[in-house]
Amino acid sequence: MKLKSLYKVIAVTFLAIFIFSCNDTLDQMGLSIQPGQDRLVVGVDTLQLQARTVKVDSMYARTKFPVLGEYSDPIFGSIKSEYIAEFYLPTGAEFKTGAIIDSVKAVLSYTTMMGDSIAPMGLSVYEVNKSLKGTNDYTNIEPTEYSDMSSPIGVQSFTGSNSTFRMQSYTTDNYTTVTYKEYLINVDLPKAIGDKLLEEYLKPNHGKLSNTDSFREFFPGLYFTTTFGNSTIINVDLTSLYVYYHYLDAKGSSQKQDTIRNTAFRLNNTPEVRQIKHIKSNNEDLLAESLTHTYVKSPAGVNTEITFPVSDIHESLQSKALNLVNFTVYALPDATENVKVKINPPNYLLLVNKDSLDGFFENRRLRDNVTSFLSEPFDASTFSYKFNNISTMINYYNSIFEGEPYDLTYYLIPVDATFTTIQQSYNSSGQELISIHNQMWPTAAILDKRQGSLQLELIFSDL
Repeated sequence: MKLKSLYKVIAVTFLAIFIFSCNDTLDQMGLSIQPGQDRLVVGVDTLQLQARTVKVDSMYARTKFPVLGEYSDPIFGSIKSEYIAEFYLPTGAEFKTGAIIDSVKAVLSYTTMMGDSIAPMGLSVYEVNKSLKGTNDYTNIEPTEYSDMSSPIGVQSFTGSNSTFRMQSYTTDNYTTVTYKEYLINVDLPKAIGDKLLEEYLKPNHGKLSNTDSFREFFPGLYFTTTFGNSTIINVDLTSLYVYYHYLDAKGSSQKQDTIRNTAFRLNNTPEVRQIKHIKSNNEDLLAESLTHTYVKSPAGVNTEITFPVSDIHESLQSKALNLVNFTVYALPDATENVKVKINPPNYLLLVNKDSLDGFFENRRLRDNVTSFLSEPFDASTFSYKFNNISTMINYYNSIFEGEPYDLTYYLIPVDATFTTIQQSYNSSGQELISIHNQMWPTAAILDKRQGSLQLELIFSDL
């Protein structure tokens, strides 16, 4: 028996003893803790699970921050991410009287990157020429269908640790100031874009610049993609469009003299407007059948499908009460030695019933601890994801199937989970889960499905 399995058996045995306040010995009939006909019997059992790697054709990607770039991993294959950004027209956005356009620029700001921080990457920007109205938020939308791909309207090379940056800071809860670099990618765009916006603004009632909806029809957005380099991916915090111009401020100086002033008409990609992500992920090598492991990979990569053969313990479920089901998923280290450029395991895994996945992310559902469970954060010391007690899952379906044998199929999916701190009493607080999204940042893990690793540990008592 593997040492890890031995530890599991010992832990489950002691847990059973603790739950029922008992010191008797464990045998094939269970743990007897009461004499005679009043005896309560506890049984400990294991259930080996089956698993395979399944491809994710597309995923719901309504998240705040897009991912841009391309990365090729020797173990997990390649990932390329690009996006279309609409721009929000805020109330009161204006061009000053007498405005003359000087230049136009797109600016991408980011603080997070992965891969080779000094390898060159090429960024290309295309103008979107087709309204995004009615499009969905899945990663299989093809941006080239919305843009003229004959030539980009802007190009720029960059690296992860870009030479253009500004220092930012924030104050923590304990009043400590944290300073960090915010990197910027500046892309020059045609001055004609600014002239077009100004011309429309000067129409009666500012034409289609009168509100955000009509503006989005008039200027559908920009498509950002990388054209060379496959070693860097960035998490874009903000995508902005600047139209720089100057105007005459008549008698605007302190001496009442005419003054030329320089300013900018600025638009941002915000949550109020669309942001379409497109993911290209090479996963063919991960889909090969394996007797020892499966994979999870994000974004739009692969998930692990798990079959719970509950029918194997059907008789026990009909004659005993199921009190506790421990479930832990173990990962295997990959062969990549350079931790600076490797894809890391996801922080959380979602265990969700195959029949409950449709609409889960679209409807912003949270775990219900029956059809869906959220793991504890990835434990780097044991290389594992712990789901704690999932007995509610089996007990629920046991009642649904009314005594008939059944098996269950669930998915393990990399997710991004957000928590908020809530005050539980005057001097204590806790964490409350507020959202679960598909993980858009590149993550991947090899999951161990060998005998004794991918299994349930069950504790029963007499009915």
